[in-house]
Amino acid sequence: MPNRPGTYRYKYLDALTTAFVVILLVSNLVAQKVCQIGPFAVTAAILLFPVTYIFGDVFTEVYGFAASRRAIWLGFFGTALLYLMGTLTIAIPAAPEWHNQQAFAAVFGFIPRILAASLIAFWAGEFANSYTMARLKLLTEGRMLWTRTIGSTVVGQAIDTTIVVLLTYAGIVPFRTIGNMIATGYLLKVGYEVLATPLTYGVISWLKRAEGADAFDRHETFNPFRFSQVRGLED
Repeated sequence: MPNRPGTYRYKYLDALTTAFVVILLVSNLVAQKVCQIGPFAVTAAILLFPVTYIFGDVFTEVYGFAASRRAIWLGFFGTALLYLMGTLTIAIPAAPEWHNQQAFAAVFGFIPRILAASLIAFWAGEFANSYTMARLKLLTEGRMLWTRTIGSTVVGQAIDTTIVVLLTYAGIVPFRTIGNMIATGYLLKVGYEVLATPLTYGVISWLKRAEGADAFDRHETFNPFRFSQVRGLED
């Protein structure tokens, strides 16, 4: 069936969205492990989760806020389903001859408080990242891409890291420790984005040429709950 006038189907958007969701799900699974990186003790998710913000930059810069919104909601519901199925499968009695229940529960068991904190922080941080990216693009008229990729991460990761640490540890550890955790996690994530800037530039440049797209969200309401078609032939 031909596309409607003024639109076409992007070649790589679905594949990128799928990769975004997969990376998000894997980062939630590996987050159970605490790693030692130099003087920092961090969860293994630090290796993957910041990549989702790079994807958010790519979606917004190339395809527009609507594409980013679609990916964020798919990631949100995918993560919620992972948590739900993990909880259900742990609750189902194991067969007598299967002796890996404890190991299975260690990997797929999610504490409800951490679950809620992760989902809320992801949702708020990703939308803040995408909104900032789109607004800065309009403000700079599409120039100085680095100001958007870094600026959006500075805002998005501040919201994400603050929410997830506060909701997870408030009332459990001293607020001084919470402040240190927020600062450490935030600086590592932003530093990750800064170091990845050349890669982000390369991917965005290639996609703009391959897709023939360079989105400017001049008429976007930026409502995270308003779903609209992702259009091609952006102005």
